[in-house]
Amino acid sequence: MRIFVALDIDAGIREHISRFIEGVSGFAPDARWVRPESLHVTLKFIGEKSEAAVEEIKKELGSVQASPVELQSRGYGFFPGAKAPRVLWIGIEAGPELASLAATIDERMAALGIPKEEHAFSPHLTLARGKGGSGSPKWQKGDGPTRSFQRLQEKLSAMPSPEFGTMTTRNFFLYQSQLSPKGSKYTKLAGFELK
Repeated sequence: MRIFVALDIDAGIREHISRFIEGVSGFAPDARWVRPESLHVTLKFIGEKSEAAVEEIKKELGSVQASPVELQSRGYGFFPGAKAPRVLWIGIEAGPELASLAATIDERMAALGIPKEEHAFSPHLTLARGKGGSGSPKWQKGDGPTRSFQRLQEKLSAMPSPEFGTMTTRNFFLYQSQLSPKGSKYTKLAGFELK
């Protein structure tokens, strides 16, 4: 099964983001927009694992000790950049506790033979992926130029930077991701307390 570790988003922030998407999605009708109920902050993408491996991962994640983390959701940006936008995201600001949590999880997963992250942790919420190409934040072979976000970029640049709220997260979760033509479906497999 395809799995990843992530933080859930409070209902209030999810509602603010949902209203934002309703207001701006018409400016990028070709983009694939994320359903608000699917929003999460990825801490570690693991990939395909057997059920036995998932049980080992759960045990290892259960031993992670970290404090609750305060997050602010604000602003937006594009991966890999504004000149060649492939993914629209909302920024997540947090103290060093969030990066420390992600690093600890990365270390624990490396102990199970799961490759460490190649890039620095960059917390965000993915809102939409441009049509055409891979939809990957990084340029992939076969990706061509995308114009999905051109009008949206113009509209967003004329608006004040959006604020979506602040929350304190007291848990992180192991999720299963099931891919389908209608978008990914995420199921929580296990939760782990931050205290």
